[in-house]
Amino acid sequence: MNLGILKFGILLLLTALTNPLICAAQSPASAVIQDPKIERLLAEKRKINSSITITDKYKIQLFSGENETAKKTLVDFRKENKNLDATIVFNTPSYKVWIGNFKSRIEAEKALFDLKKRYPNAFLVKPNK
Repeated sequence: MNLGILKFGILLLLTALTNPLICAAQSPASAVIQDPKIERLLAEKRKINSSITITDKYKIQLFSGENETAKKTLVDFRKENKNLDATIVFNTPSYKVWIGNFKSRIEAEKALFDLKKRYPNAFLVKPNK
């Protein structure tokens, strides 16, 4: 057998195996089907994450005590003040109602002055990180 014909046959075989028309690869197009509820959950999670205190910000504590009273205080506060963020924080052994996420002490004291009329026991707090 001629060595040239053998080389030609091997080259032809390799070319046929690596030919892009013959080789099948994954197509670059893909479609992701996602439930719309996932996007709403992510938006809610982003909102919650943005309210987590990781810097030196001030809050106002309206109440400290039992869970049911803390819930009632929170609901009453939210009815009257829709522009301020409010949450319940559990710190053994009591539940605390904290409002706001004030960047400066002066801003927090201005809000505290107004809130003292309705909540006389309210005071300024600077939560730990």
